[in-house]
Amino acid sequence: MCLIAFAWQTSKHHRLTLIGNRDEFHRRPTRPLDWWDDLNQPELLAGRDLEAGGTWLGVTRDGRFAAVTNIRAPGAAKAPLSRGQLPLDYLQGRQAPEAFMQQLAAQREQYSGFNLLVGDANALWFLNSLDGQPRELGPGVYGLSNADLDSPWPKTGYLRDALCEAADADSEHLLGLLANSRSYPDEQLPATGISQQWERMLAPAFITGNREYGTRASNLLRIGQDGGIELIEKRFGPLGQPEGERLCEWA
Repeated sequence: MCLIAFAWQTSKHHRLTLIGNRDEFHRRPTRPLDWWDDLNQPELLAGRDLEAGGTWLGVTRDGRFAAVTNIRAPGAAKAPLSRGQLPLDYLQGRQAPEAFMQQLAAQREQYSGFNLLVGDANALWFLNSLDGQPRELGPGVYGLSNADLDSPWPKTGYLRDALCEAADADSEHLLGLLANSRSYPDEQLPATGISQQWERMLAPAFITGNREYGTRASNLLRIGQDGGIELIEKRFGPLGQPEGERLCEWA
């Protein structure tokens, strides 16, 4: 994913509310949100990157969840392993979040820059690969894009603050927060080494973009204090055209 806001243990109703947009080239082949029965993973629900085989956000029937964003670093050498494998490795395994992250920290240079969230019913852990120090996150509302946790990018701050005010809102409202295509003045944009034209295009929470690149999916993952799970994916094509929606939920 490229933009996430999440509330962890701030509500008497939900242990986790996570909303996020996946921005990607439209030519990159993708399978929509589904159970991974065809790969003998019937407990795993996630979208699938058909180019490298991984995912950006997923959850299991027993409430293990994971999400990844890339760290924007134009010109950096490409590492040998796909970042999309990281959520998959956690979701397919049985390690506790802390143990998984401690092991990954020692191997993080095999992947291009990433931010990874992994959690279960008891804990939520975060790792920024450039920092290299896994840490458990306490109750709170957080924002994450293509830099470090809660970096002061305009769209990151917008989505975090909007979720903070609406963490117990209904699904339609929360997904609506992800549809915000507001732009920002150049002086508020980060300087990440890409052209100013691209900084402007990537600035909104929802990137209409062009026929080559833009927001391809908006997701809502909600896990109740009672263990009930809801995962919604809304899909988009070039220029932000809707391409379908799926809701999966279970107690």
